[in-house]
Amino acid sequence: MSSDVAQLKNPLAEIWSENLLTKAKHIKLVALDVDGVMSDGKIYFSAKGDELKGFNILDGLGLKQIMAAGITVAVITGRSSPLTEKRMQDLGISHLMQGREDKKIALEELAITLDIPPKAIAYMGDDLPDLPAIRYAGLGVTVPNGYWLVQEHADYCTQVNGGNGAVRELCDLLLTAGGHLGAALAPYLEP
Repeated sequence: MSSDVAQLKNPLAEIWSENLLTKAKHIKLVALDVDGVMSDGKIYFSAKGDELKGFNILDGLGLKQIMAAGITVAVITGRSSPLTEKRMQDLGISHLMQGREDKKIALEELAITLDIPPKAIAYMGDDLPDLPAIRYAGLGVTVPNGYWLVQEHADYCTQVNGGNGAVRELCDLLLTAGGHLGAALAPYLEP
């Protein structure tokens, strides 16, 4: 790795506490809500009734980077959507749990299946159905456009809103804490 890459430091690292970085260092599973986290929380319908939803491409690359660093990614959402299924397939995310309002129970099931303790799980959500999962996980994360009570209970609230790169911010936090940021960025800085 070149010295340029070794010296890279995400500017957000200035606001990340040692406690937050310690929690993030041990994460083996990231579970995400969709609406309000991976998207801006708005659902659009065409005149024909087709559902439309936007996903941020920054988040997608970040998720691929943490998966390459050995972190498992899962999605737990209360709604069922073919668009979500397609996006997760495109990203190579095989742990997709749709139609699950009981997100903590879904997360517990996944933790048992994957044999991952709660302290090694990060959960990112934005509204009340996410709150039990955020409180269960070793690292609870939310977004500034999330519900206030969720923000009160989360370990970290991203600087950017859901659907605008918030998931990428979490990915950078995990890569930084685990010492993988330089390796994730190195291919893009080669001469």
